[in-house]
Amino acid sequence: MPSETTIKSSSTPPNRLALRGDLLDFSAQPAWGVLDSPAVRFQPDHWLLIADGRIQGSQPAEPDESWHKVDHSGRLIMPGFVDTHVHCPQLDVIASYGTELLDWLNTYTFPAECRYADPAVAQAGAERFLDALLAHGTTAAVVFPTVHKVSAEALFAAAAERGMRLITGKVLMDRHAPAALLDDVASAERDCIDLIDRWHGQGPHGRLAYAVTPRFAPTSSAAQLAMAGALCRADASLYMQTHVAENRAEVRWVSDLFPQARSYLDVYDQLGLLHPRAVLAHGIWLDDEDRLALQRRGAQLAFCPSSNLFLGSGLFDWAAAAGTGVPVSVASDVGGGTSLSMQRNLLDAYKVQALAGQRLSAWAALHAATRGAAEGLGLTHELGHFGTNTLADVCVWDWACGPVAQARDAVAQNLHERVFAWMCLSDERNLVSSYVAGKISYHRKT
Repeated sequence: MPSETTIKSSSTPPNRLALRGDLLDFSAQPAWGVLDSPAVRFQPDHWLLIADGRIQGSQPAEPDESWHKVDHSGRLIMPGFVDTHVHCPQLDVIASYGTELLDWLNTYTFPAECRYADPAVAQAGAERFLDALLAHGTTAAVVFPTVHKVSAEALFAAAAERGMRLITGKVLMDRHAPAALLDDVASAERDCIDLIDRWHGQGPHGRLAYAVTPRFAPTSSAAQLAMAGALCRADASLYMQTHVAENRAEVRWVSDLFPQARSYLDVYDQLGLLHPRAVLAHGIWLDDEDRLALQRRGAQLAFCPSSNLFLGSGLFDWAAAAGTGVPVSVASDVGGGTSLSMQRNLLDAYKVQALAGQRLSAWAALHAATRGAAEGLGLTHELGHFGTNTLADVCVWDWACGPVAQARDAVAQNLHERVFAWMCLSDERNLVSSYVAGKISYHRKT
């Protein structure tokens, strides 16, 4: 296993950083199923140059002594992962046994979320959660807190301290949940407006953004969903996050609650919640008309493969979404999922697609967790690739850990084979360092 070498210079300014390693990112979206794609940008044994937290370019030659140089020769360097759907308070219930979605919410999730009314619990939970993301190679995320205003505030504050790109917002729920987790339309609107005024567009480099966050249609009345839609229409820079068509029992429940809607997705569409900054998690039980509606509105689906398998929710049809032009990103959904590791989730994504007779390439998978996620969020100017002047959210990985992975890596015949094996066999144990806007945010101790 290669070891890190820091090449020091007495005149080195701390704001000029050069990382040496095998650089991998994407210049565009790889075509589905293509293994030799011009969209793949691989620069073996290159130096990535970072100044004032932004990427300045790359080069094969060692830079001069004005740079602080860190030699990661023989390691993989990629943009940080972007997790487009994950629940902060659900770390407390990850890997909980024996239920499907609706029972899982009532048995595990709602009791865990009640504890986040306590500011101390919310702060500790936010810090633990964000540090865990960084220790798994995820440097940006779209996050669900709880219904409590303080839980969103804690996430925003902790992300600001770490310089992270974070999109979050107070959860909206005014029915079909425990009393301790219910708000009402008026108080929820006041809380949202106050949080937007205080946090949206704030933080280092303006990296904090507000997401209007109805949990899902069953836990918000039509009046509350309409209020959420009005907030989105009033400010096009706001995001929206929610769940849609995750579980068949949930879909039937929505049909009973909103008989006037053509489909579960149509509930959101009628009330103004579908737009280019909308992120809808799951989307398993959608039809062609739903996918066309998503494409017309510019909304994206966050595919949560590990969660969908663990809760028995169903198999997402990525090819159908891609064929309709719906942006698809990949997300962990922890605690419905079982790991914050994006590689583990991408491996499950491959398995889900294989069951449908599709083969997910490493390129399509990794693009969806980096540049593709940034594109769906309208953030390619900032993150997801190594383009000049993007913020340096960068992760350094070992190509292989342990004798089995090392033996597999040694016999790889081409780049896709090697990267696909890395995607399947690696996890957070392969992570050496995470950088957020050029600053070290995680470094492996051993």
